[in-house]
Amino acid sequence: MNHAGLGGSGRGRVDAVVVGSGPNGLAGALVLAAAGLEVRVYEAADTIGGGTRTEQLTLPGFWHDVCSAVHPMALASPFFRAFDLSRHDVRLLQPEIPYAHPLDGGRAALAWRDLDRTAQGLGADGRAWRSLLGPLVEQWRPLVDTALSDFRSPPRHPGTALRMALRTLEQGSALWGVRFRGDAAPALLTGVGAHAIAPPRAIAPAAVGLVLAALAHAVGWPVPRGGSHTITRAMAAELTRLGGRIITGRRIDSLAELPPARAVLLDVAPAGLLRIAGDLLPDRYSRRLRAFRPGGAACKVDFALSGPVPWASPDCAWAGTLHLVGSRAEALAAERAVAAGRHARRPYVLAVQPGVVDAGRAPAGQHVLWTYAHVPNGSLLDVSDQIIAQVERFAPGFRDLILARHVVTAARAHLHNPNYVGGDISGGAAGLWQMIMRPVPRWDPYRTPLPGVYLCSASTPPGPAVHGMPGVHAARRALRHRFGIHADPLDLVASAVSGNGSAGNGEHLRRH
Repeated sequence: MNHAGLGGSGRGRVDAVVVGSGPNGLAGALVLAAAGLEVRVYEAADTIGGGTRTEQLTLPGFWHDVCSAVHPMALASPFFRAFDLSRHDVRLLQPEIPYAHPLDGGRAALAWRDLDRTAQGLGADGRAWRSLLGPLVEQWRPLVDTALSDFRSPPRHPGTALRMALRTLEQGSALWGVRFRGDAAPALLTGVGAHAIAPPRAIAPAAVGLVLAALAHAVGWPVPRGGSHTITRAMAAELTRLGGRIITGRRIDSLAELPPARAVLLDVAPAGLLRIAGDLLPDRYSRRLRAFRPGGAACKVDFALSGPVPWASPDCAWAGTLHLVGSRAEALAAERAVAAGRHARRPYVLAVQPGVVDAGRAPAGQHVLWTYAHVPNGSLLDVSDQIIAQVERFAPGFRDLILARHVVTAARAHLHNPNYVGGDISGGAAGLWQMIMRPVPRWDPYRTPLPGVYLCSASTPPGPAVHGMPGVHAARRALRHRFGIHADPLDLVASAVSGNGSAGNGEHLRRH
């Protein structure tokens, strides 16, 4: 590899190489291409996208999102605000109810797009819900900018950061129930925090829950028309327009297989970095990578249905996302079981019904249901029957609608995406220390000890979700360290996609 002290056997020198075509890899590639650099992307699978693929997994005509399905960050992330998916014909469709939390007895707590309407539905806890989330909703942009930072720079909006910190400390501690009186609001918030696949009464899951809950009211939880693959297809098309090249069906097992390049961005988990560069890494760094803790896992089950899910609470029919676990206490118990390496008898189930806004996901009158249950890392168990039981609990008659199902156990998740080690779709355990100091404790988490080689996966800050920011943060460092380019990477992307910049416009930068 040119200038990096590594020899590449690939043909044709390029400025930068990216391994992995998930959202983070493509975001990094777009930043580099927008700076006028020649970029090549290698993807092991035959199709791009990583966790944003959409396929006919069950029956012909039923389109299922293979991993990610709902995308608040597609509107909120600093990268996607610069990239602007609407410019690339990606239509983000908004369910009237971003998420719902069914409860026993035909009840449900509902998070409407409108904060006041949500508060009204929560009765005596409505004021508490509004006071908790209202200031975060009003300041959602600085909130997201802080949450998706590299965790190495002082917050640009200290007031918002302080408000978020105080609320996180409250909801991540024994104080989490002080604010509420009933059972609906606590369950509604806990269901969102459990997205972290960790016991929700802890700092990192509490922060995840507060950010996602605020975004439901600020920008919504949209689903892309046609499936999540439209997001990465748009990114790939723009990269190609800027002169980048994507090579699919090419698994990289060694840095020596890459063409000579001044910078390499790896959208891989720590295990992938060890596989690709292990012999070249210092022993201490390698040991720390091996000590990186995987998170809890997901068993993914997709359903083809003959009709809509018959929710006992009729309003749930309008919700894009549903958290199926019951009360706050049940959610806490289920997540603690997974964290302890046990299967919960009634697992936390995340369900998405894209047909609420996107009828094209299934033949006329029929539907798809996207679900996963939280399970211990590496679980071999097919928990589709437990998932069906949880849906039936809140939607009697659901079982009779099932035409087909497709199951991916946690132990087999890596066959779809090598980054999902043991079924960990979050890129590592969501503990406070590991979220900040991932993948190893060092000031620059993106630079590896190998000159010119950077890590840009969800195993670096700010962590999981489809927001592209690990790619942006890694690309920023590559531009500065390897090419002497100090421009704001988001400005480069915004300029390129608006037509004010192009690969050719960056030719003078490459000479640095």
